[in-house]
Amino acid sequence: MPETLLRLHFLSLLLLCSCAFLSSSSTIDVDDVVVGLVACRSRQFEAFTQFTNEFDTRWCNHSDYSNGVWCDNSTGAVTKIQLTACLSGTLKPNSSLFGYHQLRHLDLSNNNFISSTLPSKFGNLNRLEVLILSSNGLLGQVPSSINYLSHNLFTGTIPSSIFTMPSLFYLNVNDNHLTGPHEVPNSSTSSLLSYLKSLLDLYLSGNSLLATSLSADSDIPPNLETLDMSDCDLTEINGKIPKWLWSLPRLSMVLLSNNFFNGFQGPRNLLVDSSVQMLDMGFNHFEGEIPLPPLSINTFYARNNTFTGDIPLSFCNRTSLTVLDLSYNNFTGPIPQCLNDFMIVKLRKNNLEGSLPDRFNVGTSLRTIDVGENRLTGKLPRSFLNCSSLKFSSVDHNIGGRSVELEGCGNRVWAWSVAWIDNSTSHCFIQARVAHQDNVPSLMVWW
Repeated sequence: MPETLLRLHFLSLLLLCSCAFLSSSSTIDVDDVVVGLVACRSRQFEAFTQFTNEFDTRWCNHSDYSNGVWCDNSTGAVTKIQLTACLSGTLKPNSSLFGYHQLRHLDLSNNNFISSTLPSKFGNLNRLEVLILSSNGLLGQVPSSINYLSHNLFTGTIPSSIFTMPSLFYLNVNDNHLTGPHEVPNSSTSSLLSYLKSLLDLYLSGNSLLATSLSADSDIPPNLETLDMSDCDLTEINGKIPKWLWSLPRLSMVLLSNNFFNGFQGPRNLLVDSSVQMLDMGFNHFEGEIPLPPLSINTFYARNNTFTGDIPLSFCNRTSLTVLDLSYNNFTGPIPQCLNDFMIVKLRKNNLEGSLPDRFNVGTSLRTIDVGENRLTGKLPRSFLNCSSLKFSSVDHNIGGRSVELEGCGNRVWAWSVAWIDNSTSHCFIQARVAHQDNVPSLMVWW
């Protein structure tokens, strides 16, 4: 079925279910399960009761009306089952669940399937469009045709057949112990993503992928919006993030932390015209000058690398940027003058010099500022008191040993301070507890 028709069909199904729910839904108690019955007939009701009787349902939330079974208005066939945080027991290979051949939506997340492996009969539910089995403690290997299996204990390879599904638009196998397939059946390319033409969201975090998972000549899904390959042991792509990634027109979130990247293919301004809004490349081996951020960026994480040089002024020119974390690098030069513009800014443990800018305006949304363990000097500016939303401030372990003061408060403050802020009190330091670390005084303060 063409992608457009598939999406329209899926949308019409959701609309059908919604309308049915509004017009003819009812709720009854079945073995302690609150069930929403939508256009279901007695035969389907009995079959659903048989399924719930396979488990201990005493933990079901009686007031959770999102749990239940939905049926097609015209045929009465079960099209949706949602039972989350409700079932306890073994999911058996011959469960009555696998008799629902018209099932399109199945959500069994957050249950307690004791010592259960993932039954291969899930592959027989060939009309499934949404399958959510996350956080169940499922064991063993993954059969084909599964698209949401995060936070379980699977082992083995990601089934090759998953990467030959042209209509698949969401794939999440985060935080298992899977490895990338060694080859894709009937494939002439090294990319395991080349056949997933409809893919929008790809979550592979916490698995061990091969170099073929992200190669320089990949035929990446053209409409990809989310890519999570954090903590995937990606080491063999010449150590660099391939430049084709930033040309994807709809890409908005890229998570590549906890790998072994050390650079980027292409020029330093390669990311500027990217559509990426959230980028996490922390805990890698990047070095040299940091790439210029995308114009669309709102969240930028690059902590725990070895970037050097000044922090680019372009970070101050990104009007959507609210979260900036460049901690634990080797940046030098002055601290950015635009700290007032962020909601969260973390620059801890670099080699930044100078003083905090006196540019904190009334109404700033700044909530967290951490510039500890740099080479900053001077006074805390009086305008710092304009940060009415501030909850955490850390300027500890800079060049200390001599007292500095918060301008206008008249208090003498040792070195720099760590401050947990409570805005219900006055605007100046009113109590303090001095602690000593490595003979450098630091201060816990409230105002």
